[in-house]
Amino acid sequence: MYERGQRHPGSRCPPDWTGGPRGRGTLFGTKLERQIMESLFGLELYSEWQKLNYDIYTLRQIRREVRNRWKRILEDLGFQREADSLLSVTKLSTISDSKNTRKAREMLLRLAEETNIFPTSWELSERYLFVVDRLIALDAAEEFFKIASRTYPKKPGVPCLADGEKELHCLPFPSP
Repeated sequence: MYERGQRHPGSRCPPDWTGGPRGRGTLFGTKLERQIMESLFGLELYSEWQKLNYDIYTLRQIRREVRNRWKRILEDLGFQREADSLLSVTKLSTISDSKNTRKAREMLLRLAEETNIFPTSWELSERYLFVVDRLIALDAAEEFFKIASRTYPKKPGVPCLADGEKELHCLPFPSP
């Protein structure tokens, strides 16, 4: 038998849940009780994994939607071929001009505050700071803002264009 605190080989339960016969200080003495506890422990872990997996999926969907919004506006500005490369940000990406950093940050905050290009609960990503910096270098940042304001207005109840649509008739992320 296993002493208190030792783990039964192949057991997923904490050490104190497995081991010797009842009466020797263990919680579960019989093999059946141990199997039931392991199943319950596994179900709890699986349930937590499902919740985490759903949260990750939801976050990815929101990121994809935000990226698609930016891409659509860039394409409307005439950057059809360059949209993906303008949105591409890696560890090696740098700000084109340190003077633009403040302007890029202000423009990004303005986009977040005055448009619905980002969902309400979205924390601003440094990725889009690099994109705005590139737009400033291309002298397209103000025009980008105008299109974003028109396509994704901040005011509740004001319709906006959904991705791929030509007519106004929906809000992108309904407010809770």
